[in-house]
Order: sequence, then structure tokens, then C-alpha cells
Amino acid sequence: WGSLVNPTGVAACPGSGRLAVAHDGKKRIHVFGPSGFCLRRFGERGDASNDIKYPLDVTVTSDGHVVVTDGGDCSVKAFDFEGRGVLAVREGFCLPWGLDATPKSEVILTDSEAGALYRLAADFRRGELKKCQMIRSRLVSPRAIAVCQTSGAVVVIEHLEARGPSKGSTRVKIFSAEMDLIGQMDSFGLNLVFPSRIYATAVAFDKEGRVVVTDVCSQAVICLGKTEEFPIFNPLISHGLSYPVGLTYTANNSLVVLDSGDHSVKVYSST
Repeated sequence: WGSLVNPTGVAACPGSGRLAVAHDGKKRIHVFGPSGFCLRRFGERGDASNDIKYPLDVTVTSDGHVVVTDGGDCSVKAFDFEGRGVLAVREGFCLPWGLDATPKSEVILTDSEAGALYRLAADFRRGELKKCQMIRSRLVSPRAIAVCQTSGAVVVIEHLEARGPSKGSTRVKIFSAEMDLIGQMDSFGLNLVFPSRIYATAVAFDKEGRVVVTDVCSQAVICLGKTEEFPIFNPLISHGLSYPVGLTYTANNSLVVLDSGDHSVKVYSST
């Protein structure tokens, strides 16, 4: 899967089998075909408007645009599949981090430093921003995020400050499409249900609307169930991972895990 350097985000391209990966190499975005061959590299490291200083996450809209959160200059940048920059949004973000696209090609993103979620709507083909609206505030360092493509529900991972010598903990929050809180569970609560401490770094919805997270403590991928049964505990992958930081599902329901520990993309069949 190419030479990735400290990868931070992965996204499946709707309907095409391609994957976009954000990492810290010379060209920050790699687009891979279904066989793992790198089709395109773009997003130079630099200070120009189309450059990417430090990508934190990536998503691909249903109309075929690659959208990246750039922690280096606190912006959200969109590119076409040829790698041409079409839009850069810097509207008052403190530290935009995770993002995911809705079926309508809108983008829901977290601002980790502001503790907020934003909805961004744009005509990417014309490079026109339509709206950038805060839809939820008072979150604690929200980072990874996923949007359910069927229900519109949104799941967010918050990173809570450490108490004492520990490295802190995480909390998984689920919101309805209308942004009402419908479920939450932190590491302590998960510990009461599950056999080991969980520190979640990435999150996705599968095709049936189940919440799936990566856990760097157990080096595993865990299914937490649908929103109405959350949380259950069903390990999907329990070996072969080093430091999983990204998660997405392809159109054929293969599970894709971005492993920062060995700088790789790992694809698992759903059968």
C-alpha cells in the first residue's frame, strides 16, 4: 500500500473501491485502487493555498471530492480526484480534526480545541462555500467522527483529560440526525461491561448501522452495536494490529483499518 509515513486518516470513495489516505509524507494524500496500487498522490507539504501542512483526517464526498482537515493551518481543504485544490475553509476553526461526509455531500467535522461539531455545505465543483454552521458545542476534545449513511446518526470520540498518572480516557457519544444525544459511554463505563480498558482512536458505522471503534490498548477493532443496543461488546479483529488509528467500510462492506504502528492499510473481508 505504498510508502505511508505516520498515517492519520482513511476514507473509502463511494462506489469506486478506491481509498484515500492522509499521512505525513511529501505528498499528503494517497489514493489507492482496490488492489492496493497507488493511483495518485497530491497535497504537497508547504504553505501555498493548495498545500497541506499537517493532515489530521480525510473523507470523500459522494460527488467525488477529497476533503481534508489540516491541523497545520486550522483549515478544511477540498480537492478533486486529480488533486486540484477547489476550496479552503478557515472560518473560525481552532483545531479541525475528524470529518465524515453525509450522503448529500455535506461534511460533519469536529473542532477538537473548540469542543464543537460543524456542518459544512459547499458546491465543491464551483469551489463555493454555502454554509459552515456549528451544530453542537460543549464537547470535550472531540476528534474521530462518523456519519451513518442510512440513519444520519453521528458518532464522536471525545478525549478526556487524564486523572493522575494515566494517559486519559475516551468517551463515545452518539447523536441522532437531529443532533440529539442518544447514547454515550466512557472508558470507565466500558470497563464495567468489557474485559479490558478501551482507548478508542477511530470510529465508523458498518452497513447495518453498528458502531465500530479501534482500540489502541488491546490493538483491536470492536463492534459496540447499533444505536438502540449500544453498547455491546463484539471484537471483530483481535490480532495483527499494531496501533490502529483509522477505520472505514468500503462499498462491498470490507473493513479497512489504518495502522499507524507499521504505516499500513489493512483490508478485512466481511465474510
